[in-house]
Amino acid sequence: MRIIPLLTACLVTAFLYLLIIERDMLFSFARGEAETTTMASQDSTATQDPGPAQSDAIGVVAMHSDAREIDSAVILRGQTEAARQVEVRAETSGLVVSEPLRKGAFIEAGELLCRLDPGTRAASLAEARARLEEARARMPEAEARIPTAEAQLETAKAQLEEARINDNAARKLSEGGFASESRVAGAQAAIRGAEAAVKSAEAGVKTAQSGLMTVAAGIQSAEAAVAAAEKEMSRLEIHAPFAGLLESDTAELGSLISPGSLCATVIQLDPIRVVGFVPETQIDRVEVGAQAGARLADGHEVTGRVTFLSRAADPLTRTFRVELQVPNPDLAIRDGQTAEIAIASDGASAHLVPQSALTLSDDGRLGVRIVDDQNHALFRPVALLRDTAQGVWITGLDDRADVIVIGQEYVVDGVPVRPSYEDQTQ
Repeated sequence: MRIIPLLTACLVTAFLYLLIIERDMLFSFARGEAETTTMASQDSTATQDPGPAQSDAIGVVAMHSDAREIDSAVILRGQTEAARQVEVRAETSGLVVSEPLRKGAFIEAGELLCRLDPGTRAASLAEARARLEEARARMPEAEARIPTAEAQLETAKAQLEEARINDNAARKLSEGGFASESRVAGAQAAIRGAEAAVKSAEAGVKTAQSGLMTVAAGIQSAEAAVAAAEKEMSRLEIHAPFAGLLESDTAELGSLISPGSLCATVIQLDPIRVVGFVPETQIDRVEVGAQAGARLADGHEVTGRVTFLSRAADPLTRTFRVELQVPNPDLAIRDGQTAEIAIASDGASAHLVPQSALTLSDDGRLGVRIVDDQNHALFRPVALLRDTAQGVWITGLDDRADVIVIGQEYVVDGVPVRPSYEDQTQ
């Protein structure tokens, strides 16, 4: 009696297996198609029976890609910057006595921003000028002393010459017995006195010249004092260094500022700079003077030229700073707006492939895997030119290539593949 439940259980298990696991075959058998399906399968196998090499090939999906000539503009992300921006600060201390200018106002170059109370600076300037006049007044007297000293020197030299003549005459007369020894000694004494007078006169000339130099030095010192006082007076008025906009209010009336205190912040927006950073892989494609354009976040488009390209890379990002200069006469572009920059470069032959087709080699090089003439996978390094919504433009391949777009991560160089191709619209 126990065999019946066992048979029932076996039949139920077999039915469930056919119903769940072999459902398609069961339904085909029920419709009478089992024999037809089996025959068709045998015919298809006989027709598509792969060879030994094809049976080991890995199935991949590839695309036929033809190179196209594109404008290989360098695309960057950046922002706008004021052409010039300066914080105008005081060079001296004092109370502000001018009415403040409000931020946002347009100012011309040289326009007064802040005026400080002069205090006693005017008196100091007047005193310095008076001392200068006093020093200049001493100059004629010092100059007159030099001719007087020189005349005294000439007189002393003449007296010395006369004393020498008298001494010579006294010596000759003494030798003939016509002059006494006392006369000879007096003549020699006169020579020594004349020599002393000459030296005294020479010292007088030097003293006069030294006095003239002292007076000249006094004049220079007084002129320096006047210049310092005038410079201090000029520091009482702080002017705009260039035409631009006030980014902050000027110093408030009655406020006390000291050297280094902020008077105002001035920015120049015409022309304006657009700044971006070029990766080191594309730095050779950018040059100073190249035509460039930028699209701001609000859709505003501007054009200009590259005016600066850094020679030193940023140590953190390994990118190079590039600057564009664009006109901004209506000041519609503000400092700090986000911009997409396109810098013109030479055209290049490139392939458009899906971004997912990119892969890395064992040594970290960026590239794609292609199908060669013998249906083997082969890695090719590429360079990325541009990233678009339709895919990426790459260079480094032949004019025509079969690029693996699905399955490239499961094959290596030399592995046989069985590609199936999909249509790609470039």
